[in-house]
Amino acid sequence: MVTKSNRPTVADIRAMKGRGQKISMLYVTSIEEAAAAYAAGVDMLSIEGRFFSPEMREAAGRCFVQVGLPYGPAGDLVTSQDYLKTAYHFMRIGGDCFYCAASLDIQKALCDNAVPVVAHVGLIPSQCTWTGGFKAVGRTAESARAVWDHVKRLEAIGCFGAELEVVPDRVAELITRNTPLIMLGMGAGPHADAQYLFSEDVLGHTVGHRPRHAKTYRNFAAEYERLQRERIAAYREFISDVQTGTYPEPQHVVPVTDEELSAFKASLGL
Repeated sequence: MVTKSNRPTVADIRAMKGRGQKISMLYVTSIEEAAAAYAAGVDMLSIEGRFFSPEMREAAGRCFVQVGLPYGPAGDLVTSQDYLKTAYHFMRIGGDCFYCAASLDIQKALCDNAVPVVAHVGLIPSQCTWTGGFKAVGRTAESARAVWDHVKRLEAIGCFGAELEVVPDRVAELITRNTPLIMLGMGAGPHADAQYLFSEDVLGHTVGHRPRHAKTYRNFAAEYERLQRERIAAYREFISDVQTGTYPEPQHVVPVTDEELSAFKASLGL
């Protein structure tokens, strides 16, 4: 049985970075995906707060779980107290670290209370209007230095790690090698501490934009389409059975003896 005492810790993840051990990381949204990731041996999972539950934690087994604290525009957390209260709630369920893309003062409040914080640098989707939309960050010396400086500010307030998204590989390499933070690379090349993908991309059922760094290992989209066709066909057969009287059959109903039915009718005067 997996318990809190035998799951990986922050210190274990830091030790993996120290050894140069590459970390595998998946974003998952269902109990089935969490269970499959654990069975496969994935190191870290990213789970949004809206999906995280005791059942998800149990399914995740020994995976080190990052729980997402929704940034203001994407949720209802505003103040540092909002974030801290929510982080403590998810810590009780079994979250191991917590994604937070809010302001430095909010991130610092979490760090000051020993909450392992994973921040976000490079392309930050919730704040990308400031960097020109959904495109790479760090392709100029000035932009790369801004990412570097952001990482250093996160170090200073005590963050545990940061998602490093869509940054040139050589910039990511310099940053990763010169910070104690665990750098969770998403489209940041091979030198980040972790390689982080969304399960939907890995399984091939992405809806909408598919990022350049995504790699697909299975075609679940075709399987989901097949299942939907089968679902529709089954529903149509059910409708036909209802309309023709084929359903329900004798095995689908509750029987009553002739004697009891007669007694019932007599009680009604029928």
